[in-house]
Amino acid sequence: MLLASARKLRSLGIIGMNQRNFGLISRYNPRHLYPLVDDKLKTKLLAQEAGVTVPKLLGIVQYQHDVKLLKEILRPHDQFVIKPVKGSGGKGILVITEHDHSLYFKPSGDSIQLVEIERHVSNILSGLHSLGGKPDTVMIESLIQLDPVFSDYSYEGIPDIRIIVFRGYPIMAMLRLTTHVSDGKANLHQGAVGVGIDIGSGKALHAVQYGKSISHHPDTRKTFSELTVPHWDKLLQLAAACYEMTGLGYLGADLVLDRDQGPMIIELNARPGLAIQVANFSGLAPRVAAIEALKTIDPDPKLRAAFSKTHFAADVDIPSNRQLRTRSDDP
Repeated sequence: MLLASARKLRSLGIIGMNQRNFGLISRYNPRHLYPLVDDKLKTKLLAQEAGVTVPKLLGIVQYQHDVKLLKEILRPHDQFVIKPVKGSGGKGILVITEHDHSLYFKPSGDSIQLVEIERHVSNILSGLHSLGGKPDTVMIESLIQLDPVFSDYSYEGIPDIRIIVFRGYPIMAMLRLTTHVSDGKANLHQGAVGVGIDIGSGKALHAVQYGKSISHHPDTRKTFSELTVPHWDKLLQLAAACYEMTGLGYLGADLVLDRDQGPMIIELNARPGLAIQVANFSGLAPRVAAIEALKTIDPDPKLRAAFSKTHFAADVDIPSNRQLRTRSDDP
């Protein structure tokens, strides 16, 4: 039965962990380039050098004895985000939306004190949330301001857009929407909603939470059928440009829409997960094959984004899309 299931998934164009690890990551991502994206501070500086908008850096804490400096670093800021520089999967991220005297408030409304933030930062520095458990650095950023278009679709936090980029071409996209249970974080494993997005139009296709299909946001009750991501062309172009920025052939670009500054990059990932296929109800394999079949890679990110819009739109008859639609109609 397991063998039959694996064959069925392959026939639907679904890429599994082994194929991702050996057929994409090992083949297209030189290991010496990993630090460019595994280290969020390096990614931020790289993006700034390339003229790409990123959240403002408010402070850095590198050593345990610097934890005592947190009070002064945070004093001028009512809102901020604390991140482990080498964290992954949203682990260790602390979002503060309000600062009132000695209390700091999370998106859920829960309050914490400075001593709890200091303890959290100390844990990050010790490697609690880093890849491989190695000592880490803490990065404090400005809080992104929610674009009004998402006000009915995200709860207690800022949604982000994950775009899979293969050899410089955006091939699949997903909007990750925060929920009450995800504590304001756009992380699917923590309860955020994943919404598959049509590469051709930026419109919502299909949504899941905890791997199960849903039609509306669990907190706001807003249905996803009317959702369209604005600035879609710009977002695709920014994602495509990450190929030149990093040299990685297979990556996940995480972007946000800030109310005041528009599209910006918040993170890049050399080992993007595969849940995006569930959110899109479509497999990555046919899209990977289409790019691998190209004789040359267009040097212009804008033209690569335009190619993807044309070839990977929802109404284009990609084999995996057709098969999955048929499967979804089965009794």
